Amino acid sequence: MRCIIVDDEPLAREGIALLVKDTGFLELAAECSSAMEANTILAQQHIDLLFLDIEMPRVRGIDFLKSLPVKPMVIITTAYPNFALEGFELNVLDYLVKPITPDRFLKAVNRAKELMAYKQPAAPEGDGDYFFIRAGNGYEKIAYHEILYIEATQNYSTLYTTRAKYMTLTTMRSLEAQLPAGRFLRIQKSYIVAVDKIQSFSGTEIVIGNDKLPVSKNYKDELMKLIDRKLIRK
Repeated sequence: MRCIIVDDEPLAREGIALLVKDTGFLELAAECSSAMEANTILAQQHIDLLFLDIEMPRVRGIDFLKSLPVKPMVIITTAYPNFALEGFELNVLDYLVKPITPDRFLKAVNRAKELMAYKQPAAPEGDGDYFFIRAGNGYEKIAYHEILYIEATQNYSTLYTTRAKYMTLTTMRSLEAQLPAGRFLRIQKSYIVAVDKIQSFSGTEIVIGNDKLPVSKNYKDELMKLIDRKLIRK
């Protein structure tokens, strides 16, 4: 879930950024010190969640929120609890009063995660076994069962499959949206792996075929939950 932080106070941004980085399903796309900076980011990138301060110079957070034609999910972050009613009238997801505790932060972002899952459309029946990507001058059909893992770089994504390796300008986010839940898992910002292709896990990296892929600590918990569900016990 891609998010941005909008707050004119550097220490406040730093504190929220640390909480974001400790939450495996969140990806920090940008930190913005003003509404103008945030507006630029929102125009250039797809953002799922906005952490928005209310009291900022020039353009207040509430006024900025009112101006957005298309709004991502919004969690208000402020030192002033008396603005809560105004925020909820704009359908914000939650209202966090600074200083923000880890438990309260996690409760708020879990609500965002649940809402995003609820909004995610299901794949049409009979249309969930494959997708197409642009490859060279044409298109390549990719079946889910063929995928080993996907690697993202700055400008493109690489799909490693049982047949071949494919490079595409499709973003990691777009590819992830096509993948059926439960069959694929993000293990790092730059890697998504097919769960049934994982051969071993050492604690810091997994093995798929002849490749060793690093596992970020932010995503390790999800991987361990998956392993625990499949673990044969004594």
